[in-house]
Amino acid sequence: MMPMTEKEGVADQQYECVAEIGEGAYGKVFKARDLKNGGRFVALKRVRVQTGEEGMPLSTIREVAVLRHLETFEHPNVVRLLSWCWVARSSIRVILTLWLVYILIHYNLMLCLSSMETLNLPGDTLRDMMHQLLQGLDFLHSHRVVHRDLKPQNILVTSNGQIKLADFGLARIYSFHMALTSVVVTLWYRAPEVLLQSSYATPVDLWSVGCIFAEMFRRKPLFRGNSDVDQLGKIFDVIGLPEEEEWPSDVAVPRNAFQFRHPQPIEDSVPDIDEQGKDLLIKCLTFSPAKRISAFLALSHPYFKDVQKHKDSVDSHRPCSQNSGDDSTAGTKTA
Repeated sequence: MMPMTEKEGVADQQYECVAEIGEGAYGKVFKARDLKNGGRFVALKRVRVQTGEEGMPLSTIREVAVLRHLETFEHPNVVRLLSWCWVARSSIRVILTLWLVYILIHYNLMLCLSSMETLNLPGDTLRDMMHQLLQGLDFLHSHRVVHRDLKPQNILVTSNGQIKLADFGLARIYSFHMALTSVVVTLWYRAPEVLLQSSYATPVDLWSVGCIFAEMFRRKPLFRGNSDVDQLGKIFDVIGLPEEEEWPSDVAVPRNAFQFRHPQPIEDSVPDIDEQGKDLLIKCLTFSPAKRISAFLALSHPYFKDVQKHKDSVDSHRPCSQNSGDDSTAGTKTA
């Protein structure tokens, strides 16, 4: 795709920014009007790209290629990437801005949970949403993509209760046990191996799913640390201090840096969860990545045995109050 000036590429040619609806460390998200497609509203994500002497980095090109490849499958639980473009501006050095164009969806899971106030999600609705989340994640993992930033803000909810995984700003094609930067996943949803700066792969996403699963019952995060070490402490308060043989050998933080704790009953932290849900949650929040359940196996867990019976009634159990018309990602943040 040809480069263009930022003003011409976004405002004047095809997309008219209407409002900023999210901001994060990697860029901003705007609600925009697509002037070449009937004025429909889209989500326009702007990502600043570090450039080298060769122009756009290969890693950025690869990430866009991954998103475009996934789009060919049109998976119902992965947000649709409509288009993309890049903008070049020259000053002392070339600055590249990547624009990703997505469908616009009204709500994310964080807004849905906050809108519930003191009410719990209906059990069938929670089960169906978890099943959809795992279907989207299994699809990503089957294509060797690790999301790396799953959190309620990045899980979109359409007006008919459909779950869509979003915000692939940190997603990568993985090799098994690759060494990647530890600056991934919002702190409260980081797996122990990430906090310990050990090697990791797709199991990091299942840990995040476990944290989100618990939050859907609690309506507040399960582990709320203020640093990597504090976060590990919060985790061990619930799951207990792992055995010495489970502690990774390739980390700087030794096991004896933490006080011994026995594991606590998970229902003490998530009091409304049933027995099958408790078993699934424990399998997601397993310290050892090798022993943690996969998205594929989680979909066959007994917790979901009746999920198909309730598919037809999803519309009658909408998790939050939603307006008809176009969906919009109000409050959506970049990673």
